[in-house]
Amino acid sequence: MTRFVILLPVLLAAAAAQAAPGPAQQAELDAYTGMAKAADPNFGGFSAARGQALFLATSKTARPDTPSCTTCHTTDPTKVGRTRAGKEIGPMALSAKPDRYSVMADTEKWFARNCDSVLMRACTPMEKGDFITFMTGQ
Repeated sequence: MTRFVILLPVLLAAAAAQAAPGPAQQAELDAYTGMAKAADPNFGGFSAARGQALFLATSKTARPDTPSCTTCHTTDPTKVGRTRAGKEIGPMALSAKPDRYSVMADTEKWFARNCDSVLMRACTPMEKGDFITFMTGQ
Protein backbone atom coordinates (compact mmCIF):
# COMPACT_ATOMS: atom_id res chain seq x y z
CA MET A 1 0.00 0.00 0.00
CA THR A 2 2.83 2.41 0.82
CA ARG A 3 4.37 1.93 -2.63
CA PHE A 4 1.05 2.72 -4.27
CA VAL A 5 0.64 5.93 -2.27
CA ILE A 6 4.16 7.03 -3.19
CA LEU A 7 3.77 6.16 -6.88
CA LEU A 8 0.29 7.60 -7.36
CA PRO A 9 1.40 11.25 -7.73
CA VAL A 10 4.11 10.17 -10.19
CA LEU A 11 1.62 8.17 -12.26
CA LEU A 12 -0.92 10.98 -12.26
CA ALA A 13 1.70 13.51 -13.35
CA ALA A 14 2.84 11.23 -16.18
CA ALA A 15 -0.73 10.74 -17.38
CA ALA A 16 -1.40 14.48 -17.30
CA ALA A 17 1.81 15.22 -19.20
CA GLN A 18 0.92 12.70 -21.90
CA ALA A 19 -2.55 14.20 -22.41
CA ALA A 20 -1.42 17.84 -22.55
CA PRO A 21 -0.98 19.43 -25.98
CA GLY A 22 2.43 20.85 -26.77
CA PRO A 23 2.99 24.54 -27.54
CA ALA A 24 2.32 24.11 -31.29
CA GLN A 25 -0.90 22.19 -30.71
CA GLN A 26 -1.97 24.69 -28.05
CA ALA A 27 -1.41 27.52 -30.53
CA GLU A 28 -3.76 25.80 -32.97
CA LEU A 29 -6.33 25.20 -30.24
CA ASP A 30 -6.08 28.87 -29.25
CA ALA A 31 -6.70 29.89 -32.87
CA TYR A 32 -9.73 27.60 -33.10
CA THR A 33 -10.98 28.97 -29.77
CA GLY A 34 -10.95 32.49 -31.23
CA MET A 35 -12.79 31.28 -34.34
CA ALA A 36 -15.34 29.33 -32.29
CA LYS A 37 -16.02 32.35 -30.05
CA ALA A 38 -16.47 34.54 -33.12
CA ALA A 39 -18.99 32.04 -34.54
CA ASP A 40 -20.79 31.56 -31.21
CA PRO A 41 -20.38 34.04 -28.35
CA ASN A 42 -21.68 31.35 -25.97
CA PHE A 43 -18.87 28.94 -26.89
CA GLY A 44 -17.85 27.16 -23.68
CA GLY A 45 -14.72 25.26 -24.69
CA PHE A 46 -13.71 22.19 -26.59
CA SER A 47 -14.74 18.67 -25.69
CA ALA A 48 -12.71 15.50 -26.16
CA ALA A 49 -15.98 13.53 -25.97
CA ARG A 50 -17.45 15.49 -28.90
CA GLY A 51 -14.16 15.05 -30.78
CA GLN A 52 -14.27 11.30 -30.22
CA ALA A 53 -17.90 11.17 -31.36
CA LEU A 54 -17.00 13.07 -34.54
CA PHE A 55 -14.06 10.74 -35.20
CA LEU A 56 -16.13 7.57 -34.74
CA ALA A 57 -19.39 8.74 -36.36
CA THR A 58 -20.67 7.46 -39.67
CA SER A 59 -22.04 10.31 -41.74
CA LYS A 60 -25.26 9.85 -43.66
CA THR A 61 -24.15 12.55 -46.10
CA ALA A 62 -20.66 11.15 -46.75
CA ARG A 63 -19.33 9.86 -49.99
CA PRO A 64 -19.99 6.10 -50.15
CA ASP A 65 -16.28 5.24 -50.03
CA THR A 66 -15.54 7.53 -47.04
CA PRO A 67 -18.49 7.34 -44.63
CA SER A 68 -16.36 8.06 -41.53
CA CYS A 69 -12.93 9.20 -40.38
CA THR A 70 -12.26 5.61 -39.34
CA THR A 71 -12.66 4.40 -42.92
CA CYS A 72 -9.07 5.47 -43.54
CA HIS A 73 -7.73 6.21 -40.05
CA THR A 74 -8.96 3.04 -38.22
CA THR A 75 -10.88 3.13 -34.94
CA ASP A 76 -7.60 3.29 -33.01
CA PRO A 77 -6.01 6.73 -33.57
CA THR A 78 -2.64 5.42 -32.35
CA LYS A 79 -2.42 3.06 -35.33
CA VAL A 80 -1.37 3.64 -38.93
CA GLY A 81 -4.23 4.08 -41.38
CA ARG A 82 -4.49 3.68 -45.16
CA THR A 83 -5.96 5.83 -47.90
CA ARG A 84 -8.44 4.32 -50.32
CA ALA A 85 -5.48 3.88 -52.69
CA GLY A 86 -3.54 1.95 -50.04
CA LYS A 87 -1.08 4.71 -49.11
CA GLU A 88 -0.05 4.73 -45.45
CA ILE A 89 -1.42 7.50 -43.20
CA GLY A 90 0.43 8.26 -39.98
CA PRO A 91 -1.41 7.86 -36.69
CA MET A 92 -3.79 10.65 -35.72
CA ALA A 93 -3.03 10.50 -31.98
CA LEU A 94 -0.52 12.98 -30.65
CA SER A 95 1.08 10.28 -28.49
CA ALA A 96 1.94 8.28 -31.61
CA LYS A 97 2.84 11.22 -33.86
CA PRO A 98 4.05 14.15 -31.72
CA ASP A 99 4.33 16.60 -34.62
CA ARG A 100 0.64 16.17 -35.53
CA TYR A 101 -1.44 19.40 -35.37
CA SER A 102 1.65 21.60 -35.20
CA VAL A 103 1.42 23.50 -38.51
CA MET A 104 -1.88 25.31 -38.93
CA ALA A 105 -1.72 25.35 -42.75
CA ASP A 106 -1.30 21.56 -42.82
CA THR A 107 -4.04 21.01 -40.26
CA GLU A 108 -6.41 23.22 -42.23
CA LYS A 109 -5.53 21.47 -45.51
CA TRP A 110 -6.41 18.05 -44.08
CA PHE A 111 -9.55 19.25 -42.34
CA ALA A 112 -10.71 20.79 -45.63
CA ARG A 113 -10.15 17.59 -47.59
CA ASN A 114 -11.41 15.14 -45.00
CA CYS A 115 -14.41 17.10 -43.75
CA ASP A 116 -15.52 17.51 -47.35
CA SER A 117 -15.16 13.76 -48.00
CA VAL A 118 -16.83 12.56 -44.82
CA LEU A 119 -19.30 15.32 -43.99
CA MET A 120 -19.72 16.86 -47.46
CA ARG A 121 -19.14 20.25 -45.83
CA ALA A 122 -16.46 22.20 -44.01
CA CYS A 123 -15.91 21.38 -40.36
CA THR A 124 -16.72 24.15 -37.91
CA PRO A 125 -14.01 25.66 -35.70
CA MET A 126 -15.65 23.90 -32.73
CA GLU A 127 -15.52 20.52 -34.51
CA LYS A 128 -11.85 21.08 -35.37
CA GLY A 129 -10.99 22.05 -31.79
CA ASP A 130 -12.98 19.13 -30.38
CA PHE A 131 -11.21 16.74 -32.75
CA ILE A 132 -7.74 18.01 -31.84
CA THR A 133 -8.65 17.99 -28.14
CA PHE A 134 -9.61 14.32 -28.44
CA MET A 135 -6.47 13.43 -30.39
CA THR A 136 -4.10 15.22 -28.01
CA GLY A 137 -5.39 12.96 -25.25
CA GLN A 138 -4.80 9.77 -27.23
